Amino acid sequence: MTTKLLGKLNPKSYSPLPYFIEKVPAGFPSPAAGYIEASIDLNELCISHPSATFLVRAGGLSMIDAGIYPEDLLVVDRSLEAQHCDIIVCAINGEFTVKELCLEPMPKLVAYNDDFEDIPLNDDVEFEVFGVVKNIIREVKRGRGQQRRFNF
Repeated sequence: MTTKLLGKLNPKSYSPLPYFIEKVPAGFPSPAAGYIEASIDLNELCISHPSATFLVRAGGLSMIDAGIYPEDLLVVDRSLEAQHCDIIVCAINGEFTVKELCLEPMPKLVAYNDDFEDIPLNDDVEFEVFGVVKNIIREVKRGRGQQRRFNF
């Protein structure tokens, strides 16, 4: 899975959106009262360390079984130390990728698609972690197979 850096987030931006009390069922329809409980700022919701957070756009298919699809926006926090089982953005031999970091029993990067091999981390591999993926932003598909894309 390749990645494309989009840039750092502006920690001073604030864009509150209405937040409704009721949950929307994904099953049978139910009339919603439509009461606004509060406002939520997506920066506040998705970002713990604004000065160390950046966005990157995912590419490729190696992480689809982890719910990361091509063109998804990944919110990546550089201030976090990557731990076992974290999904990370890293460089392998100078090329960016998104994978799960597996430290046990042997260090490796795990793909979430059976068509891709895991990448062992040994002395033959140049490896650098750029950050831990904290959130995924995706525009929902509409219709049957037609998908709209973000334009950033």
